[in-house]
Amino acid sequence: MIRRALLGVTAALSIAVLMGCGGGEKPAAKNEVTFSILSTESAQNMESYWHPILLDMEKSTGLKVKPFFSSSYSALIEAMRFKQTDLGWFSNRSGLDAVRRSNGEVFARTFDDSGTDGYRSIIVVRKDSPITAADLLKCDKKFTLGMGDVKSTSGNLAPMALFFTPAGIDPSECFKTVLTATNYQANMFAVANGKLDVAVSNSTALQLSLARGDKQTGMLKVIWQSETLPEDPIVWRKDLDPAVKEKLRQFFLTYGQGDTPEAAKQRENMKRLSIGGFKPADDTHLLFVRKMEAGEELGLAQKAKDPVRVAAAQKALDAVNAEAAAAAAKAPGGTN
Repeated sequence: MIRRALLGVTAALSIAVLMGCGGGEKPAAKNEVTFSILSTESAQNMESYWHPILLDMEKSTGLKVKPFFSSSYSALIEAMRFKQTDLGWFSNRSGLDAVRRSNGEVFARTFDDSGTDGYRSIIVVRKDSPITAADLLKCDKKFTLGMGDVKSTSGNLAPMALFFTPAGIDPSECFKTVLTATNYQANMFAVANGKLDVAVSNSTALQLSLARGDKQTGMLKVIWQSETLPEDPIVWRKDLDPAVKEKLRQFFLTYGQGDTPEAAKQRENMKRLSIGGFKPADDTHLLFVRKMEAGEELGLAQKAKDPVRVAAAQKALDAVNAEAAAAAAKAPGGTN
């Protein structure tokens, strides 16, 4: 990873020099793109689920499509930042970081094939466990907890912003041990096997695991769930060649659409990932996660009893709320 990062830095510097000499010409057209994929399960599983979709992407766009798998949200963000990847399937929070730090831009988002447009962060225990959600807020250091990556929406931000922080709970202070899992499946299996008392996951990961007949997840029960969270964004680099962007846009927004046998097969490909298809989107898709982020910061500031920090956090939250209201007014069916 260090070697890759160094190569990325060198490439970025070379591009900067070339643009400085050439007056900032448009990037050259490419016939190959690298698509990054968050490994919410083992990379081997994710590769098998995405392989037919990537083949269809190649067929539709005429581009060579290389996959880039990682269970590390930071690795995906940095890979796009250093132009080692061109687009990818992100969580909302990591997608937000890709927009902020990696010249990323949301152009599409997934929708669920179950009819529920969204998913939930969940907290699970074994079915035979007496632990309740209220027990987790006692801050008595009795339990071991599994959380997701710090840049995960449902694995970290949602349970913090919507469950722990409003109750004044810092998991690092209130649990015997807090571990960070590489993916949701690892968290759930750790609870089922008695290695953790409680863990964070999400409803899609649980649903898919149960549908595949994983015995471990059949041993779990949900003791807390969040409100519905937005589905995942597809993010590309802003500086991609416009012709390449259009080919990719057309692929995602038409994939699995229609009543042809080919479309039915495409929907089957996506079903293994609990994806029903893709809809057009832009960076306003990330407003929900920005509101959670701002709300969490306000809660932490209030816990710290720091009036300056509280005022700044409230100002940031008000600004995001105003932006969300403006976006809603401009949306189809809005008040504007």
